[in-house]
Amino acid sequence: MKLGFFGGGNLAASMIRGLRARDASGEILVHDISAERLEYLRSAFAIRPAPAAVVAAEADVLLLLVKPHQVAALLEELRAYDLSGKLLLSTAAGVPLHAYTSRLPGMAPVRAMPNTSAAVLRAVTGLAAGAGVTPAQRESAAAIFSALGKVVWVEEAEMNALTALSGSGPAYFYLLTELLAAAGAELGLAPATAEFLARETLVGAGRVLEAGEESPALLRERVSSPGGVTLAALDSLGADGLGGAVLRALRAGAARAAEMEREYGARVCGKNS
Repeated sequence: MKLGFFGGGNLAASMIRGLRARDASGEILVHDISAERLEYLRSAFAIRPAPAAVVAAEADVLLLLVKPHQVAALLEELRAYDLSGKLLLSTAAGVPLHAYTSRLPGMAPVRAMPNTSAAVLRAVTGLAAGAGVTPAQRESAAAIFSALGKVVWVEEAEMNALTALSGSGPAYFYLLTELLAAAGAELGLAPATAEFLARETLVGAGRVLEAGEESPALLRERVSSPGGVTLAALDSLGADGLGGAVLRALRAGAARAAEMEREYGARVCGKNS
């Protein structure tokens, strides 16, 4: 299976690195406007730089790893080629599946929402399949994105919630790290020590979650002894409305994702937004 990338940025590089770790010999074509970027990918991962026409003609799977505002122009360019039956994978946030099927009839589109942990091949990627995607193509899409980490299939109607939770999730984790470090420094720890403790505590807790079969709730209960330090802190977080704050944050993110779907869907389909 020959893969064709439109866009050679950081996400493409991470994905190609993960794919090469599994198969060093598979042919990967990349189209990008930056000759310097293409040379880096060629030397680092043995990709083949190619014009858009060659990628469209030769690749079995097309990966659109471009920004949402670039999708309309790219799909207009791709309309010149016969892409019937090919699998199209797009990571453009906010561009709905119907935007691809309306511009490129006959293609099998899949929306993908990885997160920035792709940089260390520990992403979780949400996938939503459009009309015409066959079971074999679903398997291919999952296999390709598993090069970045883990994958989960959802309905497109769930994509905005997924974006707010896992797509943006690393930022929440980093913010919590910042806040813990700042609070530790306020309590008298040296700032560098506080940041070290915050980072390593959260990394360690994440690995416990990854390694075990126990739920987050049970793990929390096990470190919350009655009358102890942890329970006092958790009670304070509850009194301050942490659960409600998290829910409001994800609702705000999901609402913005829905706005982007309307905006970019209209733009790509050539309608007034």
